[in-house]
Amino acid sequence: MMQFSRATSVVRLQTGAARPVIARSMATKTSMSRLEEDSFIDYDKIQKRLAEFKKHTDRPLTLSEKVLYGHLDDPSTKVERGKTYLKLRPDRVAMQDATAQMAVLQFMSSGLPKTLVPSTIHCDHLIEAYKDSKTDMAVAVNTNKEVYDFLSSSALKYGMGFWKPGSGIIHQIVLENYAFPGGLMIGTDSHTPNAGGLGMVAIGVGGADAVDVMSGLPWELKAPKVIGVKLTGKLNGWTAPKDIILKLAGILTVKGGTGAIVEYFGPGVDTISCTGMATICNMGAEIGATTSLFPFNSKMAEYLKSTNRSDIAQASEAFKQNLSADAGAKYDQVIEIDLSTLEPHVNGPFTPDLAHPISSFANAVREKQWPAHLSAGLIGSCTNSSYEDMTRAAHIARQALDKGLKAKSQFLITPGSEQIRATISRDGLTETFEQVGGVVLANACGPCIGQWRRDDIKKGDKNSIISSYNRNFTGRNDANPQTHSFVTSPDIVMALSIAGDLTFNPLTDTLTDSNGKQFKLQPPTGEELPPRGFDAGENTYQAPAKGGNVSVVVDPKSQRLQLLEPFQKWDGKDLKDMPILIKAQGKCTTDHISAAGPWLKYRGHLDNISNNLLIGATNAENGKANSVKNQVTGEYKGVPDTARDYKKAGIKWVVLGDENYGEGSSREHAALEPRHLGGAAIITKSFARIHETNLKKQGMLPLTFADPADYDKIQPDARISLGISNLAPGKQVIATVKPSSGSSFEVKLNHTFNEGQIDWFKAGSALNHMAKVFAEKN
Repeated sequence: MMQFSRATSVVRLQTGAARPVIARSMATKTSMSRLEEDSFIDYDKIQKRLAEFKKHTDRPLTLSEKVLYGHLDDPSTKVERGKTYLKLRPDRVAMQDATAQMAVLQFMSSGLPKTLVPSTIHCDHLIEAYKDSKTDMAVAVNTNKEVYDFLSSSALKYGMGFWKPGSGIIHQIVLENYAFPGGLMIGTDSHTPNAGGLGMVAIGVGGADAVDVMSGLPWELKAPKVIGVKLTGKLNGWTAPKDIILKLAGILTVKGGTGAIVEYFGPGVDTISCTGMATICNMGAEIGATTSLFPFNSKMAEYLKSTNRSDIAQASEAFKQNLSADAGAKYDQVIEIDLSTLEPHVNGPFTPDLAHPISSFANAVREKQWPAHLSAGLIGSCTNSSYEDMTRAAHIARQALDKGLKAKSQFLITPGSEQIRATISRDGLTETFEQVGGVVLANACGPCIGQWRRDDIKKGDKNSIISSYNRNFTGRNDANPQTHSFVTSPDIVMALSIAGDLTFNPLTDTLTDSNGKQFKLQPPTGEELPPRGFDAGENTYQAPAKGGNVSVVVDPKSQRLQLLEPFQKWDGKDLKDMPILIKAQGKCTTDHISAAGPWLKYRGHLDNISNNLLIGATNAENGKANSVKNQVTGEYKGVPDTARDYKKAGIKWVVLGDENYGEGSSREHAALEPRHLGGAAIITKSFARIHETNLKKQGMLPLTFADPADYDKIQPDARISLGISNLAPGKQVIATVKPSSGSSFEVKLNHTFNEGQIDWFKAGSALNHMAKVFAEKN
């Protein structure tokens, strides 16, 4: 196997270096990235597709519609929002290392020599936060060497850009190097919409979707509805861009954006920095939105110029008539937020939509008896690690230092990229954070995704943490279900970390300085962009190989990587007398279905990672996690153990779920695992978008109750039969429920399969179907 240290074709990024504008035929084209001079932004093609589309659609279009319809494989498609399935041609694919393993393994099955669209792999998920950046990086490179070697050599062989561990978080790297206004990108991470801060429609997907696009196939998406958010006024004082999405999460809840794109407009947009807009789009994933998007403006142009992409800024300016909504464009819902009166917010615990204005947060802490002592404050992550975020937090930290104070809570800083790390180090911000008691962690996801080893508490200890992250599900950050996790802006994190108290309100409350005098923190100020420009930092990029043979080897004995075997195709028969593996009660996110943290090391080994299937879900029968009854033997075991017992006995099974089943991460392992262990169907009140698609891709049946009350009628020990021999678009599936005692009854189930997706099911998976199509062509 290729040694990771042998990475070749390395390109060093230098701020200020020239980028080519390359002419082809009669048109001048702009390279999509300074790292990909042979890939171009083709605004002419987008314009032609839009013109063709408008021949049959005579109405004003929203911005997101312009971008999507400008990427239609067939512009003659007539579209009805929320109903029509679009066949799209994305400009690029981005993958993080935890999901890239399975995506690359699937791509290898296609037999193609190279990816057919620009694609990148980013090593950010497998680095555990424990001591400090240098120590943790050394441990990660050693621990994950096999996986990094595999991804590095695969990227070289198949023509993908590879960002080495330490380069930073996928979404920050994309914003700095690849995102562009009016582009369409898919990424194997739920926070891919971060690129909406640069006017790009960027959508989180599972690895199978990425494989389709990398293989040159059109990508399918149900035409989203569009939620318009009108911003008026201007942020001031302690209020930050993060507070816009925290407020919106409280309005829409974790499922209010499902099936929709959130599109921002109004005079308030132009008062927000480009990176602030990215923050808002990033956390839009927490309301279930397909993606979020801002119109092109001067803030985006300034950011493009500061990241050495003046040519893209110039091209976008010339194309800007298609980079904002048409006058009179209609939205399916409009929400207005006045930035001038918006308060700072703190959301949580245990869910990102439990929104508290700062003025009422202290009372909520006391009334709910949440731990007021703050055990840790954390800033950074893909959501909030911009230069603006860091300068504002450092301004607050310097106020404390000037008064002889340090943070009373553990204080951790996660730079979003090597460029951010190097720049804040050069400009003295890192020194300020360290002086106030902070520890700078590796340029990686770290605690945001559960990669955090804590020594300060034991599992089960009740405690509170506050972060500038995007997600705060139970056990999300440290695998401790008693950690009360709150999300807010970096400003509020910094202030509360200095106070060490969740009930501290920096807008009204005072601190005591080292001389015993009371003082108030002043509202933070910061720089949107570094006055001296960005420092690129260390070399972290590996370009694809320019020809030659590159070997990609997977050891059959590996515990980290495993080549995939095709799933069996459907036998054409109805599904009979299936036991319920688990009736999941309440919130069941992808963290519950396929936990992260220590399980991340198995993301490339389907059989090993399947040992975490649904271990976090609550069993409605007994209120316990990872304890279900085998309906054949009567024995209680863990969920994956019981699933394996059923599989060994040749028994297919189903799962029952509650509302918004599968919300959270885009991880397709939450769909691969039940398929691998013999599952046939997941029946819920409703699904999160990405998870529903992932299930379809892997040959599972995602079904929803026509009457949600039927969830309560089915007991965990019942048997379920599904009449699917005549499965067809728009046609309900009838489930026959056979209780352990009493008469059988029927339940009507809905599905969203179209004809093409039914072909996936019949073939056993979308990958099987793709292989079949390729074989027939050849």
